[in-house]
Amino acid sequence: MDADFSTLRITRAGAEQMDWIAPLFEAYREFYRRPPDPRGTRAFLAERLKREESVMFLALVQTGNSSTAVGFVHLYPTFSSLSLKPQWILSDLFVTPEARSRGVGAALMDRAKELAEGSGADGLMLETATDNLTAQKLYESLGYKRDIEFYRYFLAV
Repeated sequence: MDADFSTLRITRAGAEQMDWIAPLFEAYREFYRRPPDPRGTRAFLAERLKREESVMFLALVQTGNSSTAVGFVHLYPTFSSLSLKPQWILSDLFVTPEARSRGVGAALMDRAKELAEGSGADGLMLETATDNLTAQKLYESLGYKRDIEFYRYFLAV
């Protein structure tokens, strides 16, 4: 890919961008060692976007006469009972390997922050794998703090 990263543009994704979104989301799932499921991925994302249950932003760069999607951030709205305010769960962040270390992740994170601020939320919440040191470095460089007050629990059902 001969992309011009000076043209980086972050745009809100809709179902009409599914041909860009789905392959990126599959690559994200592969990064976390999930088995491929292109049909399931498309159905899952289409349903989230159609029902407006989540917000996804795409990172686009110019490649010749067209644009190429090189990353995304995917967020879900929620509420904090303690702060009595909305919050956003930054569920998924992915940047293609060839676009990493070019400011794409930071630009996507900045756009997520703008969404949270614009919606009156009191913050963004995220989690990442304990061995994903690259992501942890990015998050901490943007002011995110690792939670030392609460433990996270999960019950598989």
